[in-house]
Amino acid sequence: MRTAGASLKQRVIRYLVGQAHRPRGVVGWANGWMFAHRPSNRKRNIWAVSLLDVQPADRVLEVGFGPGIAIAECAARAVRGHVFGVDHSQTMVRRAARRNAAAIRAGRVHLAHATVERLPSFGDPLDAILAVNSVGFWPDPVERLRELRRLLRPGGRIALVSQPRCPPAARNGAAQNGATQNGATRDTTARAAQELQDLLTRAGFTRLRVETLDLDPPVACVLAADPTGMPS
Repeated sequence: MRTAGASLKQRVIRYLVGQAHRPRGVVGWANGWMFAHRPSNRKRNIWAVSLLDVQPADRVLEVGFGPGIAIAECAARAVRGHVFGVDHSQTMVRRAARRNAAAIRAGRVHLAHATVERLPSFGDPLDAILAVNSVGFWPDPVERLRELRRLLRPGGRIALVSQPRCPPAARNGAAQNGATQNGATRDTTARAAQELQDLLTRAGFTRLRVETLDLDPPVACVLAADPTGMPS
């Protein structure tokens, strides 16, 4: 009986992880609603955009935009620019399109149902790229980051954000190790930040810096730049 119960629990966890990766159907819609309305998610996305320092005429891309919170924040800053977004969940594309309907009608926001390994054309070079909690799902993330770097103008910037979530199995005894209620610790976030730094370095980015937001669990944002054409 315990084995059957454990097996069912594992299947449920795999299903929920899959829904977080690519929301779909009724459960995907519910996930999108939760992502859009959870206060910590809004704080995290608005904070990340502020670190990216989006300027009024910037051309910005978000990879994996979810319910479109950061897209809306970028559009509010890039008032004379263009904000592009790709997400491989059609459910999230529809939700983000509703949130950003006015900016889409004005031709300032452009959302596409696409994957990071099959990006559409964005025309002119980009000034900035953002990815929040999505790099861990990318196939061959170093190659994906190299491709994104080629889309940036010389000196263009990128921000990769991670708010680690530990699986339930990792939570046993977590309290005495300083874990949050989600099972993640500051060390978990620090390791995630180091992994992102390593990926960016291997992809050819420079001028890396790490910022942390004190949420539950903590959030890391790793910022970097395309060194092409930059003074040494």
